[in-house]
Amino acid sequence: MIEPAWLSGLFASAFLSATLLPGNSEAALLAYLHFNAQAVLPALLVVTAGNTLGGLLTVWMGRRLPKAPQGRAVAWAQRIGPVSLLLTWLPIVGDVLCAVAGWLRWPWRQVALWMLLGKAARYLLLVFAVNLVGA
Repeated sequence: MIEPAWLSGLFASAFLSATLLPGNSEAALLAYLHFNAQAVLPALLVVTAGNTLGGLLTVWMGRRLPKAPQGRAVAWAQRIGPVSLLLTWLPIVGDVLCAVAGWLRWPWRQVALWMLLGKAARYLLLVFAVNLVGA
């Protein structure tokens, strides 16, 4: 049975983990699936949505910063662009990438798409790895 309160906690953990606040959405996901093994899809959807929305909050905060000055580092980041947000799942680096995306005023749709893909891939790989090891 899928417990809405558990899913809410999973969402909150994922959201906070994607901001500058500490959190561990991977542990929360694995704990949820330990007690609700039949609910893999809802859990993946909730944890990915929460983590992506938390990352978008950090992007929004980055947009509140003064516009980035032009220089080599900014030109390098602009050259790589929003595709770099596939790596937003990385600890610490991911938060910085989200803030940089906002600071550089990258387009919202591209930011959201690449971030969503990266975060979803991380959680899918985690569930797959755990199931592979546990099988």
